[in-house]
Parts: sequence; C-alpha cells; structure tokens
Amino acid sequence: MELWIALIVLVLLVFYVVGIYNKLVALKNRFENAFAQIDVQLKRRYDLIPNLVETAKAYLKHERETLEAVVEARNQAAAALKGAAAAPGDAQAMGNLVGAEGALSSALGRLNVVMEAYPDLKANQNMMQLSEELTSTENRVAFSRQSFNDAVMAYNTYRQSFPPVVFASMFGHSTDATLLQFEDREEIQKAPEVKF
Repeated sequence: MELWIALIVLVLLVFYVVGIYNKLVALKNRFENAFAQIDVQLKRRYDLIPNLVETAKAYLKHERETLEAVVEARNQAAAALKGAAAAPGDAQAMGNLVGAEGALSSALGRLNVVMEAYPDLKANQNMMQLSEELTSTENRVAFSRQSFNDAVMAYNTYRQSFPPVVFASMFGHSTDATLLQFEDREEIQKAPEVKF
C-alpha cells in the first residue's frame, strides 16, 4: 500500500513539474509573439519613412543633411530590429533597438521641424497622408510595446516565483526577459501641462 502511495505522489510530482515547464514555454512563446507584433509595426514604420523622404525631397532641396539623417537612422533601426527579433527579451538586443529607435525619433523630429518651414510641403496631400499613416503606426507600436511588456512581466513573475524558480534554469529559462522601454518613456508618462 505504501508503495502505491509513493508511486501516486511521484506521478503527481512529475505532472506538476511538467506543468511548470509547459507554463514557462507558453509564457515565453507569448512574449515572443508579442514582440513579433512590434516587429510588424516597426517594419511598417520603416517602410513609410522612405516614402515620406521621397515626398519631401522635392520641397527640401536645401535640407539634404536632414533627409540623409532620417534615412540613415531608419536603416540602423531596421538592423537593430532584426537583431531584437532574433532574440526577443534579450537585454543587449533590446538596448540596441531602444538606442536605434531613439536616434530615428530624433531624426524624424528634426524633419518635422524643417517641414514647418515649408508650408507647401505641409499642405501636400501625399505628405499629409504619409504623416497620418506614420502617426497611426506610432500608436500601434505603443500598443504593441505595452502588450509585449505585459507578456514579459507575466513570464518574469512566473519564472521568479516559487517553485518554478527552482526548475526554470534546468528547463532553459535561466534569465529574465527584458522589457522594451524606449528613451521617451519619461516624457510619455508626464502629465500634459495645460495653461490658459
């Protein structure tokens, strides 16, 4: 009788450990899928930028450096995205993506400042449509980033909790995944200042 009880306890323990493994795998797959959504939106953003630059070229003949900076920053961000897509949650890959996205946002900001000086360009139908699509894509990136960070937090919380923490390293889940936090997060979190 004692042998049967020990055998039942052992089987239950094996099922429990298998359950821990399966949940770790499911949570990791969930945050990798969430990063794939960011990947889609950032690629869409990167595809829109050359069109924006081409439309602006006719008007901004004297602003060649600004346009070249946007194209270069876009190419660097696209390369960083490939690295991050290969290892979602990896601290170095996320850091490279954050840095490249910061440089791209800065270059796009300079382009917007330059565009303000050209009313004809701002009124151009193609430019208005591309700008609207880019803004829409930025919103989708923000939503996808939130979803990714939620999935990473769920994975990290489960991986760090007891008893999964005991088995996580044995199952190939030895490190936490890294959140994707762009450099503008402090500005985003500030409440807007309203003055009358």
